[in-house]
This record gives sequence, structure tokens and C-alpha cells, in this order.
Amino acid sequence: MALQQAVGPDPYFPGNGDSRYRVHRYELALDYRPGPNRLSGTARINAIAGRSPLTEFQLNLADFKIGRIRVDGRQPHYTHRGGRLRIRPAKPIRAGAAFTVEVHWSGNPKPVNSPWGGIGWEELGDGALVASQPVGAPSWYPCNDRPADKASYLISITCPSSYSVVAGGRLLTRTTKASTTTWVYEQAAPTSSYLVGLSIGKYQTVLLGDPGLGGVPQHGHLPAHLLAEFSRDFARQPGMMHLFQQLFGPYPFDEYAVVVTEEELDVPVEAQGLSLFGANHVDGARGSERLVAHELAHQWFGNSVSIADWRHIWLNEGFAKYAEWLWSERSGGRSAQQLATIAHRLLSAQPQDLRLADPGRKSMFDDRLYERGGLTVHALRCALGDEAFFRMLRAWLALHRNGAVTTSTFTAHAARFAREPLDDFFEAWVYQGALPPMPLPSAPRGAESA
Repeated sequence: MALQQAVGPDPYFPGNGDSRYRVHRYELALDYRPGPNRLSGTARINAIAGRSPLTEFQLNLADFKIGRIRVDGRQPHYTHRGGRLRIRPAKPIRAGAAFTVEVHWSGNPKPVNSPWGGIGWEELGDGALVASQPVGAPSWYPCNDRPADKASYLISITCPSSYSVVAGGRLLTRTTKASTTTWVYEQAAPTSSYLVGLSIGKYQTVLLGDPGLGGVPQHGHLPAHLLAEFSRDFARQPGMMHLFQQLFGPYPFDEYAVVVTEEELDVPVEAQGLSLFGANHVDGARGSERLVAHELAHQWFGNSVSIADWRHIWLNEGFAKYAEWLWSERSGGRSAQQLATIAHRLLSAQPQDLRLADPGRKSMFDDRLYERGGLTVHALRCALGDEAFFRMLRAWLALHRNGAVTTSTFTAHAARFAREPLDDFFEAWVYQGALPPMPLPSAPRGAESA
């Protein structure tokens, strides 16, 4: 695993996360009652101290009532204010030592405030949904909320039996006692806190295609009345999975699920092994098919290979945008060159002040970052040629699987696949705001060699 831990606080969200330690595993036992929107939970967090002794450390957790905290079985001193749970263990933790934190909490979960409105746990008309990007994870569980700190998860959730629970990862058990059912999911692959997805609702579960021997199981969870439309809108997802495995390498997780809620969502949201769509993304006419491709691509770009901090978000969104174009190109739609030309035309008419390598917090979800990111990936394909480009992509994803990366990590990696230096290329496309001229392909359309 190639994991690059960022040093110090995230420059965009300095109040989130603690770089002085890293978490190895979260074990969450939750009980949720949809009617009163009541959540109670216990977290067992296995962590490892960094290079210095820990006299105190921080977790992020929203405004819940704290029942009990233990560090290695002993009661620590703690304060809980402003979404920060500051813990001072009874005895300092040695540098490099493993330690365990237990937290008991309860309350009414709600989204946490952010520059983009409320993010995180959302109470729905009948159920709940978690979409945490970028800082919503503390809305429902205590965590070291920084994208580079990736851990495995075991999540147990007890709900009334009339509800289904869907989480990213593999469903291990489902046990019904009286009127409640406990669902236990395991996500063994290292996962960023914001990518722990969860949905609670009244869903019908369907299998998307036949994964075959050694294939990737793909399931849909949706309201029963949307089944006809869903069956058409997501019919080509298995084809996307096949193509992306060809182009990017093996799917990085055990299985993949999509959830459609009864509610409308502004945009779909990816989680690890799971993507969340709104009812508005299901129209029976494949109107959101590019978004189906986009969210699936995030399983490679953003989830398996994550970013060290939020300055590098273009590495998630630019490649997911370009995956949309690759799917269009390979499935009989417009070519990537045609879509890049459209994006270039749109960007040319907009302000030229966005730097991909560090867009600033206000612009990290700007439409221009997505389009400029996709266009930059296409320009790199044109510069390298198809054979080297797709070889570079597969090597990138294999080398950094389960890790966290930066823009400079990527530029250095790509340079190894180029015949000529790429310094000027990346300076123009990634580090400067002005939009370079439209790139011209240096290889035939289709990347047959991939």
C-alpha cells in the first residue's frame, strides 16, 4: 500500500482530522430509529501513534451526547466543543504505539454545516441517507476526518425490520429479533472517513447483470415503483464495469452497489463500493447515464487511490469526468476528442483563474474544475499517445491502490511514460489558470491497444 500521510492540518479544513496518529480500523455498533431520528452508537477505534508521543489527540464528532470514552480501557480527560472531541489519555501514548479508543454517543443526527450547506447524515421522509463529501462523516460517528487517513470498517446497524440498510462493503450477516434487524457490513479495504456510505430505507434489491465466475457482484437498491425505469437506466452499468476494468485495471473492491432514494438529490454521491442516486436521476431514458459512469469510475479514482488532502481533488473529479468521455467514446456516443472540444469551448468563455493543483476551498466543487480536469486528462492522452497513456493509468492505479496521493505524485508518475519532458505541459494545464489551446490527438481514436 502506497500511503502518503499529509503533514499538518488540511489547508482547506484545518479543524478536521489529526495528523499525529492514524486509524487502522473502526468498529461501529449503531442503533437507529427512523421515526424520532434517534441514533446511538459505540465506536471502537484501533489507531497507531505517529512519530511523537501523544499526550492528547482529536477526533471529529458533531453535537451528540457523549456517554463514555476509554483509551486502552482507561478513562481519559476530554472536551467536546465545535465538532472536536479532544482527548487526553490518562497516560501518554508512546510514539509508534498502537492504542484503542472507545466512544459511546447518542442523539439526533443531522448534517454538519459547510460552505455548501448541510452535509452528512440526512433524515429522509422515510429513512436516512449519508453523503459525507467532504466533511460530513462526523455527523454520525467519531472519526479522524481527513482523506489520507484510511482504515477498514466493521459496521453493525440495528433498525426496525421494515427498513433495509445498505452500506459500502460486504454484507456479513442480517439477524432479525422481534421487530428489529441487525445488519453487519465489512469494508476490508482502507477507506477514507468521508467515503463511508450508508442508506436506510424501504428498498427492493436487484442484481445488475450476471457477474459470472470471478466477476464483480453489482446490486441495485431502490423503491419498488422505480424498478422499470431503473432497469433501463442502469442496464449498461455492467458494460461500464467491463470497460473500466479493461482500461483501468481490476475493480478494487469486493462488490459494487447503487442506491436510489425516494428523494431528489442535486448530484449523485460516491462512497466506497457504493454510489447514491436520487429519484430524479432515474427517468427510464438513460438521461443520467454519464453520471452512472462517473460514480463508478470514482471507485478507482478517489476511492481506491485517494487524495492526501483536498487541494488535489482534481485527481478524483478530473479522471471521473474523463471516464464519462471514455464510456461515451466506447459505447457509440461522441468521442473523447469531441467532448473535450465542447469542454474547451465552454471553459474559454469563463474566468481563467482556476488552478487545478490548488483551486481553493470555494472552487473545489466548481463545474470548471470537473471540465478542466477532464480536459487536462485528455490533453495528457494526446501528449502521450494512447498506448502509453493507458499503460500509465493502469500502473498509477496499481501502484497506489489503497493509498493517498498528491498532484506532484501524479505528475512525476506520468512523466515516466513520456518521450519528452512534461514540465511545461503540467505547468500550463495544472499549475496555471489560463486555458491552454485545444489539444490535438497524437494517436487514433479508441485506444485499441489498451
